[in-house]
Amino acid sequence: MTRHGDTVWRVCILSLRHDADAQDAFQDTFMKYALADAQAFEGEEHRKAWLIRVATNACRDMLRRAARRTSVALDEPLDDLVVSADPESQPGSAVHEVIDALRALDDPPRTPLYLAVYEGYTAPEIAALVEAPVNTVYSWIARGKRQLKEVLA
Repeated sequence: MTRHGDTVWRVCILSLRHDADAQDAFQDTFMKYALADAQAFEGEEHRKAWLIRVATNACRDMLRRAARRTSVALDEPLDDLVVSADPESQPGSAVHEVIDALRALDDPPRTPLYLAVYEGYTAPEIAALVEAPVNTVYSWIARGKRQLKEVLA
């Protein structure tokens, strides 16, 4: 958790809009890791990729369950969304705008773009993580960058 906790947390908070939901997904991810005795990792990058994949799946599962249970009003106040405890990401900062714009993207391209820009993965590595063709990943990343540019311009 010390080595990859920040990465898993960023994946969870990016996918889920509420701090409590992100905490649940984070906890689920590391519980699955603790219980994955049979999983043999080929190195730290493989372990990190596995954790990112498990976190992404946990977030998607939570979103699916929530969509079946409730519907969210379109006029839900955005003030209830927790971005970060980091003072740099408070309202009015450019970081806050970028995070909000990234969260507003559909998934994909949100997760592949995050993995490429923030985590430094290449498109072939992302393709293996999300189990998609490499050219599709390139398209998602390009589309995500284009959408971010439009929102932030």
